[in-house]
Amino acid sequence: MASQKATRIALFSLATPPMRAFHLTWMAFFVCFFAWFACAPLMPVIKGEFGLSLAQVANINIAAVAITILVRLIVGPLCDRYGPRKTYTGLLLLGAIPVLGVAASQSYESFLFFRLGIGAVGASFVITQYHTSVMFAPRVVGTANAAAAGWGNAGGGAAQALMPLLLGAVLMLGVSESLGWRIALLVPGVLMLVMAALYWRYTQDCPEGNYADLRAAGVAIEGGKAGHAPAGGWDSFKAASANYRVWLLFVTYGACFGIEIFIHNIAAVYYVDHFGLSLKSAGLAAGSFGLLALFARALGGWMSDKLALRGNLNSRVTLLFMLMIGEGVGLLWFAKVDSVTYAVIAMLVFGLFTHMACGATYALVPFIDSRALGGVAGIIGAGGNVGAVAAGFLMKGTGDIRQTLIILSALVVISALCAIAVRFTREAAEPNMAAA
Repeated sequence: MASQKATRIALFSLATPPMRAFHLTWMAFFVCFFAWFACAPLMPVIKGEFGLSLAQVANINIAAVAITILVRLIVGPLCDRYGPRKTYTGLLLLGAIPVLGVAASQSYESFLFFRLGIGAVGASFVITQYHTSVMFAPRVVGTANAAAAGWGNAGGGAAQALMPLLLGAVLMLGVSESLGWRIALLVPGVLMLVMAALYWRYTQDCPEGNYADLRAAGVAIEGGKAGHAPAGGWDSFKAASANYRVWLLFVTYGACFGIEIFIHNIAAVYYVDHFGLSLKSAGLAAGSFGLLALFARALGGWMSDKLALRGNLNSRVTLLFMLMIGEGVGLLWFAKVDSVTYAVIAMLVFGLFTHMACGATYALVPFIDSRALGGVAGIIGAGGNVGAVAAGFLMKGTGDIRQTLIILSALVVISALCAIAVRFTREAAEPNMAAA
């Protein structure tokens, strides 16, 4: 059966399965990331209510990303087995439970428990990248992956900016601060339930249809292919885990997306504690970092596609290496400045490199092993969360955010060596593979 993958992105169209999947998958991702990071900008309030120490805040930040490692490893192969439509709908429905439950927290322990559960929705990224990878042809897949991921990622920035405003609106109704942040946190949970219904109703697994129907008809499908390719699930994970490039990108993604998550979790507290900003001002400053994803991830993927058209797969690799060097240098600048104005500027500069590096990473993912796409996407995606968890433990060990940022900047530069080590042989890197 001839591939019906989209060869262009008709941005303002919902007429085809690829474009419906494109728009609904970034919207679902946006809602999930909004829910995932909704607690972060409210942490100065929550910290005061529960009397949290810096170590306890670090534990909460670690919990927020720890379980995502496991869930990302699982949902990639699940996409190969059951298709992205069923997998995403299930994640949205199950993930809404801890998102709604965190509002009922009455202690540090219960808040930590629900924050751990909320981390599962961070696996939405893997499904989004999987769905766009099977819907779009190689010549535009980098742009499609990066744009969908970037716009979805902006949910984290939107949460940073909007949750303090939502809390303020609730407080204006005469509600106490203790009840207000709980009411505000109900909103993302409800949005996830709405998104689950839309995803189930209006998407399909691949351009040809849903995996279950295609398998029943004996049609070979990409991702969880029939015949010679892995059948999905555990086979997909094993095939992906045997590929050394997967683990190199696991490290590099930990150094770009892991840093991104870490900044989301600590930025508001950093601006309040270090620069004395108000909760709303700190939220807006922190939110600007996440909102870069609206274009920066897509820019990284677009540049990767364009360079591959002119060169080959190794052009994508070189771009990723250069972006990670820029990220590390920019992060060091952010850690060193003492003026809040320069801190925001530095954060935006290193944030631009960080988001673009994330986009450039997943512009490479579809070319690592298309027979085990779910496993590849899941393992590399989990690397981002491993990086965030490691950064959380580092902050807990140093007891100081600024010192943690300085150390992380050096580690990012070192990890860029893993990016350049992904390079392909001349035969594998030929343009027909990178730009078909």
